[in-house]
Amino acid sequence: MSHGQEPGEGADQGVLTGLVCQEADLKDGQMKEVKVGDQEVLLVRTQGQYSAVGSRCSHYNAPLIKGALVGDRVRCPFHGACFNVRTGDIEEYPGLDSLPSYKVKVEDGKVYVSINKNSLKLTKRVKEMCSMVPGIKHTILLIGGGPASLVCAETLRQNCYQGRIIMVTKDNIPPFDKPKLSKAMNVDSSSILLRPSDFYQQYGIEVWTQKEAVSVDTADKAVKLSDGTLQHYDQLLISTGCRARPLDCPGWDLKGVTLLQRYEDAKEIHNACLGQKAVVIGASFIGMEVASYLSDKAASVAVVGPSRYPFEKSLGPEIGKMSMQMLEEQNVKFYLNERVTEIQGENGKVKGVLLKSGRVLEADVVIVGIGVIPNSDFLLGSELEVNSGKAVIVDKFMRTNIPDIFSAGDVTSFPLSIRGDQRVNVGHWQMSQAQGRVAALNMLKKQTKCESVPFFWTVLLGKSIRYTGYGEGYTEIIFKGKVEERKFLAFYIKDDEVVAAASLMFDPAVARLAELMATGHVLTKAQAQADDLSWLQM
Repeated sequence: MSHGQEPGEGADQGVLTGLVCQEADLKDGQMKEVKVGDQEVLLVRTQGQYSAVGSRCSHYNAPLIKGALVGDRVRCPFHGACFNVRTGDIEEYPGLDSLPSYKVKVEDGKVYVSINKNSLKLTKRVKEMCSMVPGIKHTILLIGGGPASLVCAETLRQNCYQGRIIMVTKDNIPPFDKPKLSKAMNVDSSSILLRPSDFYQQYGIEVWTQKEAVSVDTADKAVKLSDGTLQHYDQLLISTGCRARPLDCPGWDLKGVTLLQRYEDAKEIHNACLGQKAVVIGASFIGMEVASYLSDKAASVAVVGPSRYPFEKSLGPEIGKMSMQMLEEQNVKFYLNERVTEIQGENGKVKGVLLKSGRVLEADVVIVGIGVIPNSDFLLGSELEVNSGKAVIVDKFMRTNIPDIFSAGDVTSFPLSIRGDQRVNVGHWQMSQAQGRVAALNMLKKQTKCESVPFFWTVLLGKSIRYTGYGEGYTEIIFKGKVEERKFLAFYIKDDEVVAAASLMFDPAVARLAELMATGHVLTKAQAQADDLSWLQM
């Protein structure tokens, strides 16, 4: 809703002021999208006070008016990023930037919002950062070029760290938006970079591409790199992520058998599959997203998986069956309760996939999405503790067992606060960013625990399933809405508590549940069973 300016408003030529509503229009805990000039603004009332911030999430521009407001925080309905409504600062990920915040004045029962004309078109705000001061002899080395390293580097600079920051990545490009690779495979690298290259120069963050860590000498505080050089550090972050698990059957190395790990892999898969027969091995998130993407590009798409339904272990059989039907409507064929015995080839190139049942699927391209392995092999021989699954063990402060060595992201096994500090290894984009921030603050002796609630999403044929919590070991699912109608909210129950939730076309329920979990609410099975879901508005 837009209101015109009143006479005498905006007398300062550099500021645009708009009357946006009457004071009585909003109650505590309510939000409203208003306009000042052409700028959309999120107006919020909490504890009797009005505040105004940018109306779009800094991650993918989702409208925050559709999100969940709990206390002084609004959580994005799409992917779970959180912003402080008083300051606009980002408090939970994904996304990197904060929201612009605007001046609010209440006078004679009317609410006015003022925007500096220079920032009229700005929808997001980079937090203030310092840069490197050459004389400071202190180096923080970040191994890995993913979201944890990037947020760690930015958090260090936001907190006035002026030493040297070096980020080492095996990729050819600086940090990029990896979740997009399986959802939109034919993208230009420039469109998925999380920051442009001049950003790193501006803030004195060195990015060394196409290099890997080979070993760590914890006594000497030095990392040996793949080019033979030795880099000393004062503090170290291990955020090397995971790699795709390869097939271990005959024919795994034939031309046309691919893993999706790098930006180049996505491009290659897209190009190789146009008008060709594609077989996707693995019916979980990567496999299903790739099959969805290829459904209108390849001549045929087949999905092979070991369970009865896709996502069966994580999301349950009902949602798995629905997802399968969505893709079957696009002529994707499923071969489930199956395993691959051999990849068959001719002249070194893939020709078919032999299944355990004896069936052979014709294939020009095979895409493998059967899980991941933490990238921790270079730590062998060091004293750093890793668990049986090769994940690096950290505490709530992202500290390893060796002083001055921290770890963050998919490579870690960490205590999850919403599950009573149960040790988990979760590969969520948002969690990697949160842990990168926590690692940076603790490097600077600003003691901070990682207490983020897991949040992720998957996209099939343009429809997004959202998920929050940690559902491993759930014993029951309670549904609201109807899965077969593709509009639902699912509560995952363990020990009479809601431990996770998933939804489709049911926003902002999952965002609100994530906020309730984040603020320490214990959600009961009885609440999930109730017909009245007003408790979700707590």
